[in-house]
Amino acid sequence: MTTALNIVWNPSEGIDLGFFVIRFYSLMFVVAFVLGWYLMKKIFERENETIEKLDTLFIYTFFATLIGARLGHVIFYQSELFREDFWSVFLPFKTKPEFEFTGFSGLASHGAAVAIIIMMYFYSKNVIKRPLLWILDRIVIPVASGAIFVRLGNFFNSEIVGYETNSAFGIKFLRDSIKPNVAMIETKAQNLNEAYNQIATNPEYSAILQRVPAKHPAQLYEAIGYVLVFAVVFYLYWKTEAREKSGYLLGVFLVLLWTVRFIVEYVKESQGGIEEQLGLFSTGQWLSIPFIIIGLILMFNAKKKPAII
Repeated sequence: MTTALNIVWNPSEGIDLGFFVIRFYSLMFVVAFVLGWYLMKKIFERENETIEKLDTLFIYTFFATLIGARLGHVIFYQSELFREDFWSVFLPFKTKPEFEFTGFSGLASHGAAVAIIIMMYFYSKNVIKRPLLWILDRIVIPVASGAIFVRLGNFFNSEIVGYETNSAFGIKFLRDSIKPNVAMIETKAQNLNEAYNQIATNPEYSAILQRVPAKHPAQLYEAIGYVLVFAVVFYLYWKTEAREKSGYLLGVFLVLLWTVRFIVEYVKESQGGIEEQLGLFSTGQWLSIPFIIIGLILMFNAKKKPAII
């Protein structure tokens, strides 16, 4: 019988500069946007568009991603925040039961996707003066690359993990499975990082480590899938005439990316949300289905002529 490799995942919070810690999750977001800017720069150069318009696109995309992802998470996964702690929906801290800086820890890619499409409508009309599908067909390339790094950030944060498994892919996510107060009490450590490090490396605490189940690294499965999505849309834009078919690249992106998400959801731990009312599929799967359908429609209706929207 195949057994887990018992890899223990216990990363530090980030790069400690002494006066400030650069969190790996935040760093992955920075990498995603920088790489996205570089990719769009190459595309704009090919399409004879100015860098000034690219800078505006960067601003539009940044705020659309942050606001859309946050609202998407709260609406579909944690709607009680609207009545229980309203300001935590829009600000990077919670006020109840006590004030605590949390960062924007709850973000949903479905919400980001909707917000980006809406913002691109205004960008296409007011800035670049091109059809909406023209910019969407091209922005999916950096978005696909960015999705890879976002999921790597989730991996560093030990969040969005999969179900328990005995397969060779299983990983022990210490910071997901052992509550911070338990880690502190059982190790008598001076701080949280020391507590988790003791559990991970000190034989004295092997009994605690044994209690940690191996789980599917769902974030890595998704990241690998997104690498393939990026490779496909990148190749289609640069090596074929697919870019001339209005809406085709967007359709391919929607079908591939949300199919990857739909499949990985089968091994991902439940995050709650609308699945509790609808059943059958997870919340992530329910939200992926409309995007896949829209993508198929765009692919089959794509024509080699200028878009009218």
